[in-house]
Amino acid sequence: MHTSKVLATAVAAATGLLLVTPTLASAHPRPTPTPVVKSAALAAPFNLDLNHGKVLVADGGLNLVGKLKHDGTIKTLAADQPGASGIATSRNGRFLAFTTTVTDQATFENSASGLNIWGPRGKRVYADTHAYEVKNNPDKINSYGPRSSDACVTKALGPRYRGQVDSHSYSVASFGDKWVVADAGANTLWKIDSRGNIRTLAVLPAQPTKITKQMATALDLPGCTVGVTFDFEPVPTDVEVGRDGYLYVTTLPGGPEDPRAGARGKLWKVNPYSGNAWVIASGFAGATNLAIGRHGEIYVAEFFGGKISVVKWGKKSTYLTLPGVVAVETSKSGQLWAATMGNEDPPAPGTIVKITHGKAYKQATVKP
Repeated sequence: MHTSKVLATAVAAATGLLLVTPTLASAHPRPTPTPVVKSAALAAPFNLDLNHGKVLVADGGLNLVGKLKHDGTIKTLAADQPGASGIATSRNGRFLAFTTTVTDQATFENSASGLNIWGPRGKRVYADTHAYEVKNNPDKINSYGPRSSDACVTKALGPRYRGQVDSHSYSVASFGDKWVVADAGANTLWKIDSRGNIRTLAVLPAQPTKITKQMATALDLPGCTVGVTFDFEPVPTDVEVGRDGYLYVTTLPGGPEDPRAGARGKLWKVNPYSGNAWVIASGFAGATNLAIGRHGEIYVAEFFGGKISVVKWGKKSTYLTLPGVVAVETSKSGQLWAATMGNEDPPAPGTIVKITHGKAYKQATVKP
């Protein structure tokens, strides 16, 4: 499945998820993380950025980049930005970078994608990742599909194939005087300088999954597929720079994201100079975003799991149940924020929430 289709499915899956007044799972003398809605004026707030006391958001549903105001409204900083999804600011706050993607909603094919870099005195730079992908297609080194040439298997799952041309620049992080972009279509991390020059930082490896009998039944696959290993495309959804200088990346595993195929999302650590990557945690249901805490803990938004998980010392646990969560971010002071996806049935907006008492690893539940 093309990455753009996976992410589009995630948007559609928001239907039925409703954020309402949070209630605590249980009383406890220690502080409990609780989401407090600060804005309900969003549609698809794919990413947040916190810098110098500002809360910025990229909303792919409203096609804008904006700033949260004290009254809960969103001040538009950049309008008419198709598929806005990633957002980051430089350390000094002088430069703003955000990703955009033009997608055919009928076919989910992307015809344009890239990074917009806005600076002082009206400076505007556009790094065209789609053009770079068309020319270079770095993940052509990967092979995907079933590890079988059996006619029954290939009829059900398709043949093996090399990485295809597709760019969906989804998230961005400031990295020194450059930017790192997680491209969910190219299965690649790009490094981009202030002039818009692009180079490949890392190509993530294929994600193998052995098809079980239970999985085949759930996905309505023929018996010949049981036991076959399928190499799915990796789908990078977020990138953050750790205090150790390494990059931390979340991925969707490609293919079905619902419970039928299991929670297969992963959290990676990537060397920003060699591009070498290794998994530090797995088992996430729709890992769409991550944030790094002050003490090295890593928060992961699980869109399909309806929760924020926390990874500390290699151990994964539920931090906060939050239906529709699509983004999570931390400020320099350690304050945790999140964003949830809107839905259509019943009507509900996308939201930005502030997590109070966020230093306690206790679970809170948002109940309907």
